[in-house]
Amino acid sequence: MLRCCAFLAALVLMGFTAFEAHADRRVAFVIGNSEYRDIPALKNPDKDAEDVSNTFRLAGFDVFVAKDLTKLQFEEQFRNYLAAADGADLAVVYYSGHGFQIGGENFLIPVDASLKAAADIEVQAIKLDDVLQQLRSKSKIQVIILDACRNNPFPRKDYWLRDQLIAAGGTGLAQVKGSLNTLIAFATEPGAVAFDGSGDLSPFSSAFSRRALAPNQEIRTVMAAVRRDVVQATDGKQVPWENSSLIDEVVLMRRASRPALPPVLEKVVPSGVGPVALDLPEPVDVDGGAITVSIERPPALGRLMLDGKPVATGEPIAGKDLPRLAMDVPKSSGAQEEVDMLAYATRDNWGGESKGILVFRVKNGDAAEGKQLVASLEAEQKQQVLERGIHITGAAEAIENRDISVPVGVGPVPLKLDFPTKDPAVSLKLASYPATGTLSLPDRTLSPDSSLMADEVDHLRYEPQIGAVKPLIVGFEIRADNASSKPATMKLSPSVEPCDREAGEPLDLQGVVPGLLPNEISSNAVDVCRAAVKAYPDVARFRYELGRALLAVGKVDEAKKAIQQAADKGHVRAVFELGYLNATGTGMPANRKQANTFYAAASDKGDPYGMTSWGRALFNGYGVERNTTKGLDLLLKAAAMGHTYAMNDLAAIFTEGRNGVPADPARAVAFLKAGVERQDMYSMNLLGRNYLAGTGVEKDPKTALSLFQKSMDLGQPYAPGSLARMYRDGVGVPQDLAEAQRLFELATDRGDQSAAYDRAALEMLRGDKADQAVAVRYLAFAAALDLHNEIPDAKATLAKFGAKAKTVALKQLRGELKSKISADGSLDDQLVKTARAVWEQANPRRDLF
Repeated sequence: MLRCCAFLAALVLMGFTAFEAHADRRVAFVIGNSEYRDIPALKNPDKDAEDVSNTFRLAGFDVFVAKDLTKLQFEEQFRNYLAAADGADLAVVYYSGHGFQIGGENFLIPVDASLKAAADIEVQAIKLDDVLQQLRSKSKIQVIILDACRNNPFPRKDYWLRDQLIAAGGTGLAQVKGSLNTLIAFATEPGAVAFDGSGDLSPFSSAFSRRALAPNQEIRTVMAAVRRDVVQATDGKQVPWENSSLIDEVVLMRRASRPALPPVLEKVVPSGVGPVALDLPEPVDVDGGAITVSIERPPALGRLMLDGKPVATGEPIAGKDLPRLAMDVPKSSGAQEEVDMLAYATRDNWGGESKGILVFRVKNGDAAEGKQLVASLEAEQKQQVLERGIHITGAAEAIENRDISVPVGVGPVPLKLDFPTKDPAVSLKLASYPATGTLSLPDRTLSPDSSLMADEVDHLRYEPQIGAVKPLIVGFEIRADNASSKPATMKLSPSVEPCDREAGEPLDLQGVVPGLLPNEISSNAVDVCRAAVKAYPDVARFRYELGRALLAVGKVDEAKKAIQQAADKGHVRAVFELGYLNATGTGMPANRKQANTFYAAASDKGDPYGMTSWGRALFNGYGVERNTTKGLDLLLKAAAMGHTYAMNDLAAIFTEGRNGVPADPARAVAFLKAGVERQDMYSMNLLGRNYLAGTGVEKDPKTALSLFQKSMDLGQPYAPGSLARMYRDGVGVPQDLAEAQRLFELATDRGDQSAAYDRAALEMLRGDKADQAVAVRYLAFAAALDLHNEIPDAKATLAKFGAKAKTVALKQLRGELKSKISADGSLDDQLVKTARAVWEQANPRRDLF
């Protein structure tokens, strides 16, 4: 009979369709810009951002929230967000603040924007299309929501847009052309103005937060409800609008999980002793909603009672009351033991449903055996209450005061809590959710309202937010049925892997740290990166960083292998690096065409290094048919991501005017100043030259001197030469030929061919007191370092010196080498070859500067 009931229980459970859940990766970046510095502040965006970010947190997103962002802060936080969004199912950007359009292009305005000059839009504002393109390269579905359709508050009306000056639109934002699986929502229709409203929140943000929390609503339905609310709140003056090319459903507030309860339980029930508690565990809604229970199949041998009242089939009762459900079995006149079954269904507010089965044996409660049975059951019940109390206490002790180090950027990390109980009656409710990052189980992401069962705790995972450094507190309320609960808290401490610290690269959109330049990588990086690759074989970033570390110590062949493996596993910067190795002939013959193939692939994936190199190739026709327009556009996009190499390239283009792009020194200066703001030593040296010559700015030798000095202190190779010329010529400083000599020699040591040539010329200014061997030495360095034939006079001038001076210089140079070098070729050729070998010996790193 028991087997029959068990089979029947299985049939009942089969009637419920299983929900196959998995934890999607959903990431949101919420920005509120209120406190503008040069234009009127906005009252709502900061509060909008706080409210909307809470909404996304409740919906289970990893939320990056930022208020009052400057341009540099936006670049940094957007890069962190993009790293988190890499491979995400859904990426969302929500922006509240100033924004306007220029020539059909929409721009979001950081709080430090002044937009006084025509070029400022390129270095101070954020182009919406750039944001969207980056999201497309990272995620499956993109959603951008803009509460930014306000009047243009800046007095200037014309700005550079690529190669044209375009007048800014007066009101609102322009319609955006989306791509497949993208939704772009505006607070109001294109060209119209959105209102701040009279409350703490804008009408649009207020409606969005309220409507987005509706469970299991597709986003287009949500936005339709938002539109109705805003139209009503503004008396029809503001009509939200969206452009959608979604082919997948997007549900912000998912409530697909079922109430959690054990599917089949067994119980002994005596007959003839009155209602007996069934001790059914309270069903837990893992999403935090209320639960109702109804009896689907009542027992045949008795009746169900709740607090002394009978419970009818189909009658709803509260989930919290289920542990008090009792069964009253009349005195049996038949067999000593019979088998019966109870089937019940639990339902939550969101449509989730689970079914449970209780199979019980009814035993005769008469006579001494019956009394003994009742006493045994009462003792068993007391023991169960005692054990559950012990379970709760043990569970709290297992969690309380734990401090778990969780590495950043390796995916969800198992917390390994070693939970001491699997009792189905024990559950944990999140009392305090970590301020950043996401808690998840393999089948679902947890939200601040979530609960989980005891048998799920050992599967709990946490993924820290990229950029997070502060420890985070997680609080639980541990409970069992209606028994008393216990609180417990633990600490999660985000940590950066040593490989990331030692060899992470700047502007790596799959990286987790600000990064180091090649000359900053220590020899220790190889060991820690090998360990990281071993510990996390599926994290491509560590293989790439291992490649960087190997290059730094000269192990080129091993480096190429690691970089190729990283590229094969999807690390985009590694793809760029393969291009760089081909372009420079590092460990292989130089191949510009092959390099461009890698550069283009990295560029298509949004990598700013790839954009810069591919844009430079297209603009100048390096190994590819020239495409000035596309090349310029890629350089501008890379600069917008904060890549100073692109800024410096653009400065050179606009200073001189190249390939049909008109010269505009002021525009060049805007990019150089942007590079200096990002502490780029090359931008400092270039901008110093502009101040020294008065190109695009008012001539200011004092500022030039300061820029050259700072650039030199950072290790820039050409800045010492720039500073040396000021001392040589007495420009902005008293003339000091000794200091000029020192600085020219320092620049030569760093690889500056022009400084080497000038050092030789400085020596010859001594006239009869000149040391011709010294002049020959530096002319040899000038020719040896001039890989692009920028100083053809170096070799011509060297040829004019006599054999005696050359022989002395060659002997000195050979004496500085640790290994012999062939003596083939003319005396001049030997000098140049030996000078190159001396420099490479002192600078063994392929990319030291």
